[in-house]
Amino acid sequence: MDQIPDLNDLRLFAEVVDRGSFTAAARSLGQQTSKLSRRIRALEEALGVRLLNRTSRSLSLTETGRRFHQHCLAVVAEARAAKEIVDQTRSQPQGTVRISCPVALLSSGVAETISRYVHDNPQVQVLVDATNRRVDVIEEGLDFAIRVRPAPLEDTDLAVRQLGLSTFVLVASPELARLHAPPASIESLQDWPTIAMASNNERYVWNLVDAGGKEQAFAHRPRLATDDIASLRIAAMFGVGVAMLPREFIEEDLQSGRLLHLLPELASTSGLVHAIFPTRRGMVPAVRHLLDALVAGFEAVNQGR
Repeated sequence: MDQIPDLNDLRLFAEVVDRGSFTAAARSLGQQTSKLSRRIRALEEALGVRLLNRTSRSLSLTETGRRFHQHCLAVVAEARAAKEIVDQTRSQPQGTVRISCPVALLSSGVAETISRYVHDNPQVQVLVDATNRRVDVIEEGLDFAIRVRPAPLEDTDLAVRQLGLSTFVLVASPELARLHAPPASIESLQDWPTIAMASNNERYVWNLVDAGGKEQAFAHRPRLATDDIASLRIAAMFGVGVAMLPREFIEEDLQSGRLLHLLPELASTSGLVHAIFPTRRGMVPAVRHLLDALVAGFEAVNQGR
């Protein structure tokens, strides 16, 4: 396969022709005239043709040089256009952002934050993979993936940015609450029906902590188990059973009275909502500003409680 000339040499050749002399081109490029002359001569030798007719007083193109110069101009123009695209991407949010996010978080306000961000940045396209599976941001070409994990976070070679906190609370519908005595402890929920997120091993245990940090575990057999948190919320509002749901996901239901907060002194250990991404180096504004918007969104939720 024939070797392609150094693209920098094409730019240097075009500059010499456009300036009309090696001296003027060298001055424009900030190089030594002798060095520039050697680069062009080496280009000619590599191509096996003469591109320029040189005399002590003038410089002119050969026919091959004239045609070669036209293509050099096109290459330089394309290179400049490519750099302009990069510069624009670095200066303002634009382009495509690919992310992954758990379904529950999307329904807990993340989708609203993303929608507001896209609305405010019309040159940005956001592609969201709504999934609860663990994704590989590098293999799947994602700009970042949002995860929820208990602290401390596991060691990783990826970059991490904390977005906020997620806390699960016990809730039930007013109709279900009227059928049972108000629970005084986690053990008193034994008489209540429950619903839960699906478990691979079919063991269902709610781990909570009280105001003093004491851990309490509650094993139960749910009437309904599903990996769709939206369905779990609906079942809870229909009175199917007590559920443990993310506080940010059902905040409006608590405020409106559609769901009641049971045993408010108990809650799950807060999970860290964080984004993982390949590296912080070279992060374009579209990605960086979206991460900033997500952080602001979680702060607004926490302050509104």
